[in-house]
Amino acid sequence: MRLLTLASRHRVVIILGLTLVISALVVPGYFSASTLGLGLDRAATIGLIAIGLTVLLISGQIDLSGGAVFALAGIVSVILQREIGILPAVIAGILVGTLAGAINGALVVGLKVNSLVLTLATMLIFRSLAHWITNSQPVTGTDIMLSLALAKIYLDVFTIRSALFIILIVLLHFWLTRTIPGRNVFAVGSNPAAAKESGIASDRVVFLGFVFAGTLAGLAGVLQSLVTNTGSPVFGSELTVAVIAAVVVGGTRLEGGRGSALGTLGGVLTIGSLTIAMEFQSVPAYVQQVVSGLILILLVVLDRAVTTKGRAPGTRPALIRDNPITQGGKT
Repeated sequence: MRLLTLASRHRVVIILGLTLVISALVVPGYFSASTLGLGLDRAATIGLIAIGLTVLLISGQIDLSGGAVFALAGIVSVILQREIGILPAVIAGILVGTLAGAINGALVVGLKVNSLVLTLATMLIFRSLAHWITNSQPVTGTDIMLSLALAKIYLDVFTIRSALFIILIVLLHFWLTRTIPGRNVFAVGSNPAAAKESGIASDRVVFLGFVFAGTLAGLAGVLQSLVTNTGSPVFGSELTVAVIAAVVVGGTRLEGGRGSALGTLGGVLTIGSLTIAMEFQSVPAYVQQVVSGLILILLVVLDRAVTTKGRAPGTRPALIRDNPITQGGKT
């Protein structure tokens, strides 16, 4: 048990270290600056969405619609380029993500429904909107030179997207650890009722968490569409599992109340490193999804094995404690 606890506490370091060692053994030149830069840029797409999901999971909620919002925001930013210009289109695309997050938050808070089920439903709606707007066909932007500029590598490692991800993860770390609103998120995720009794506006924390997550998913989608000069309704369809795996690898609990920005950084780097190594070995995409799923299952089982013993009898996780699903929809 002590070994399991120790492994769970330092799992992000262990998994990242093993991933890097194995990747270096099977991929020649894995630690070259170009490969690291490519891996970091790929990981940044997952990372931007993971930043928003980290806050939501800590607060005891989850958002499965991030991949669909990612696609929808990118499509809007590409389609509007010819009508209103690139910069206003970029802002419009990000605002689409914000609006999607606000819809999720308002429905979860207003209707008191389980966020897992609710965002599963909105995921289908947002994805369908993306197909409807584009007639299920990719759409192209107006400025390929902008795509080349955004894909340019600085200091041998960083692209604009990966640098933005690093900056935002540092800001999130500061916010979660050094500010009262950041600490309130942990309080809401640990025990919403007790947090409310302490004067914390739990519903507002949850609502703003969804808005934040939607905005980050929109930002990631807009950047992806700008880099590829394309918007597509199938973009982000496989991101959800990878993002959840990255956040959980980083130590954020699905049940809420625990997590960290630096842990998410480690989880994102792990998933990014793993993905790059498998792509260099020409591993099919569906096998990569299987690997991500297996890692997620392993970590959830490990976390449950460690925490169940220390949890008081009858205590239930925050994600289901305040949004129970019972037969007939009664609570």
